[in-house]
Amino acid sequence: MTRDYGIKIWADDNFIIKNNTINVNHKGQPSLLEITQTLRKKGYTGPLLLRFPHLIKKQISTLYKEFNRAIEEFDYHGKFQAVFPLKVNQFPNFVNALIEVSQEFNYGLEAGSKAELIIAMTHTPLGSPITVNGFKDKEMITLCFMAVSMGHNLTITIEGLGELQSIIEVQKENLTMPMPKIGMRIRLHSSGIGIWAKSGGYSSKFGLTSTELLEAYELLERNNLLEQLWMVHFHIGSQMSEINPLKKALREAGNIYADLKNRGAFALSALNIGGGLAVEYGQHSHKKEINYTLNEFANDVVFLIKEIAKNKGIEEPDIFTESGRFIAASHAVLIAPVLELFSQDYQEKALRLKTKNPPLIAELHALWQDLNRKNAREYLHDALDHMESLLTLFDLGYIDLEDRSNAEILVNLIIKKSLLLLSDGSQELLKLQNKIQERYLVNFSAFQSLADFWGLKQHFPLMPIDKLDKKATNPATLWDITCDSDGEIPFEEDAPLYLHDVNVHEEEYFLAFFLTGAYQEVLGMKHNLFTHPTEVTVEFDEQGAFKLTNIIEAQNILDVLEDFNYDKELLKSRLNLPNEALRHKLKLYLNENSYLKTVLALN
Repeated sequence: MTRDYGIKIWADDNFIIKNNTINVNHKGQPSLLEITQTLRKKGYTGPLLLRFPHLIKKQISTLYKEFNRAIEEFDYHGKFQAVFPLKVNQFPNFVNALIEVSQEFNYGLEAGSKAELIIAMTHTPLGSPITVNGFKDKEMITLCFMAVSMGHNLTITIEGLGELQSIIEVQKENLTMPMPKIGMRIRLHSSGIGIWAKSGGYSSKFGLTSTELLEAYELLERNNLLEQLWMVHFHIGSQMSEINPLKKALREAGNIYADLKNRGAFALSALNIGGGLAVEYGQHSHKKEINYTLNEFANDVVFLIKEIAKNKGIEEPDIFTESGRFIAASHAVLIAPVLELFSQDYQEKALRLKTKNPPLIAELHALWQDLNRKNAREYLHDALDHMESLLTLFDLGYIDLEDRSNAEILVNLIIKKSLLLLSDGSQELLKLQNKIQERYLVNFSAFQSLADFWGLKQHFPLMPIDKLDKKATNPATLWDITCDSDGEIPFEEDAPLYLHDVNVHEEEYFLAFFLTGAYQEVLGMKHNLFTHPTEVTVEFDEQGAFKLTNIIEAQNILDVLEDFNYDKELLKSRLNLPNEALRHKLKLYLNENSYLKTVLALN
């Protein structure tokens, strides 16, 4: 029996199960196992981050297609434009691919810091939009002027009145430089929903209040700069799980836009709805995270703005979005090898039965041997009762460590066999799964590669990349290799993960974590000095075969230490070893990354 791991819920047909593997649903449809093994043969071990540029293009194309469809369907007279917020993923292999695959869409970039602005200035094609959000000083505002001097189509979004004052100062100091367009971010009463809801509402970090908005308008008017006021911007939060908060925010923002337009903001032509378009991370039907489709999202945005424009007697504005998660999440897959199954100690071969065993141990052994479907529940209850008694006997000193070990192994075997025989889905059996959870040690760092899981308990779809023709029976908890108890993905009774019972000393077993392309890399931390995993771009040729490009290996130990301001040469000088062979081996180790390279064996 195949477990599909909810692939029809979260994969958006990007990945499919084919025979016993999960495959990329593009061109020649290679399996993730084939791609992984190709990289392993090249010497790349540890976790691997696979990038798929065709999925970036698919998301951008889908976004434009749906909005342009809605524009045509509702006879909307404004245009649709979009930018990618660099805070979601600034890694060059992603940004370069993004720019390459989006050229036909006039797609741009959004920057929220000086460094991000430099990326935008050097990567955005001339004519494609750049928006600049976040808090800004005079130097950053001057950089915006410089970008316009280079020929860029840039809009600087005002987050506070002080920024507008700085824009006016820079303009007066550089009268010959062309000015950027100006946007005003508004602080709405409406807010989003979920973890990131605080991005909107009156207590949000960004945006102008109604009073500040009027003051900003008057300041622009006094300085003859209303011709630069081009955009109204709002954002109510990332990963919007429901559509209603957006509809409420659109009505509020649309009326503010219309009021400014009718007040005399003659150049005002664009309404930026920010980001927030959600991604479905759920792997179980009862755990789905979003209640709308992109089709509904686009329809609601276009229809509501059209209605407001009609009622207020204004031209329909261009519609901007800054959705990053929707564009980036699906393009990256983390592949991580399983190093150890910790509960494999609880196997028959680990028993240390004596010639003469304590009566309860002998009875447990008999229960296990005689267990069948008819007596499974009764024998299971007897085994659990015996276990409690044996632990008490151990505490009192009446049985030894071998007896305790035998008791643990036999009870685990009885529970496991009973769960296979009894499949009634009772609460009792579900709770027993916790007693026999298999702990899988996985060669990755949750802090580095799944930052939102560690920080926010955001779920990411995960599954093995092969053996999908076999039933996975082990209730699984995942442990990463950091020295931190928070580096764990626990088994959840209401959203269970089952994996295969494999001998990792004889065969490799890989897990894939999906939808990791948004935020996880840029938020990842070098906890325990585990660094960004080896990354590779997977592209396809005209014949449909995959090719591996832009391989960047995980940083070696010395380079990571240098990032923390350790002197590499000083470290090497202090690592004195007595002979040449050891010095050579140490040199090799220092030039490897910190991820584990061999299957661990518990001795």
